[in-house]
Amino acid sequence: MDFEYTHRPSYTHLVVELDHGESIMAEPGAMVGHSPTIVVETESSGDGLLGSAKAMLGGESAFVNKFVAEDGPGQITFAPPSPGDVMEHQLEGETLYTIDGAFLAAEGTVEIDSELGGLKSMLGEASLTPLALKGTGSAFIDAYGGLERLDLGPGESYVLDNQHLVAWDDTIDFETQRVGGLKSTLLSGEGVVFEFTGPGTAWYQTRDMDALVSILAPRMPSDS
Repeated sequence: MDFEYTHRPSYTHLVVELDHGESIMAEPGAMVGHSPTIVVETESSGDGLLGSAKAMLGGESAFVNKFVAEDGPGQITFAPPSPGDVMEHQLEGETLYTIDGAFLAAEGTVEIDSELGGLKSMLGEASLTPLALKGTGSAFIDAYGGLERLDLGPGESYVLDNQHLVAWDDTIDFETQRVGGLKSTLLSGEGVVFEFTGPGTAWYQTRDMDALVSILAPRMPSDS
């Protein structure tokens, strides 16, 4: 499998070239177009892929689209739902955790796990649904705005707002906490934050979709 990006960094397209027999899974609605040699299969939660993970964890979709180069080599173009950038992470037997909504696509060799145990309840306070991408192959993550990589050495710490967090690897430690008391949480514009401690890597997006919505909502016409 080969890939390239177009229209970076604000309106990134992911263009994937598959050899005969190769496959890639993607978030429903991510496809822009594909070659006629590509066959699209929609798999439900019963197939144990992304649909299962999202259905069990309370995500938005119970399905995943699988694109297979069945009739020869072919090309697929994907686009995230919001303007921003896309990154590729090459998995080599480790795990990459992503928030629900940041996953764009992954090679067919990548396992998308739903058995996250206590991690789901740990992140419930932050209103985040994690996905665990495991195995070997390329995984693609998208962001609203730009993507920033945060590399922390042993003992180094950094605090990230939950609305900006996109992904983190399985070597980094973290804990969630509220910003101040209830009053300061409501008035500060902040809520739950993640304190990451290295060694390890986390990725975050430069824009906050909820903040954009809060700006636009008062300007939207109402029924009254």
